[in-house]
Amino acid sequence: MRQTTMLKPADVTRTWYVVDGTGLTLGRLSTKVAEVLKGKHKPEYTPNVDCGDYVIVINADKIVVTGNKLDTKFYYNHSQYPGGLRTRSMRTMKDKYTVEWIERSIHGMLPHTKLGNVQRKHLFVYKGNEHPHAAQQPVELKIEE
Repeated sequence: MRQTTMLKPADVTRTWYVVDGTGLTLGRLSTKVAEVLKGKHKPEYTPNVDCGDYVIVINADKIVVTGNKLDTKFYYNHSQYPGGLRTRSMRTMKDKYTVEWIERSIHGMLPHTKLGNVQRKHLFVYKGNEHPHAAQQPVELKIEE
């Protein structure tokens, strides 16, 4: 008889991955990183347990988008006050708010629950080539273009 293995939080082993964003498309990068943050790349994946790994994204300013999205896609925030709508284009987000741009893209692919809030904290995004997580000995994560 086969039995489904349900992972317990104490049995989770975490790995650190580093992704170089140079020349990668935003959507492909985001889906792969979200999959690793959720733990769906592991055979012992359990939906209600945080079994994902840590991900470091470097060279976030060199990530590209296809088509005309830089000028036609907009990001909206509202302060809940009258006239409090803030609109920023993707070009503005890429140029001035690179880290938030990547984090928002990946956040949309994670669960919008307490579990997703914990998984979101396992993501680290940096504009340049340097990151302060060398002590964790991150493994390079290859993403096919």
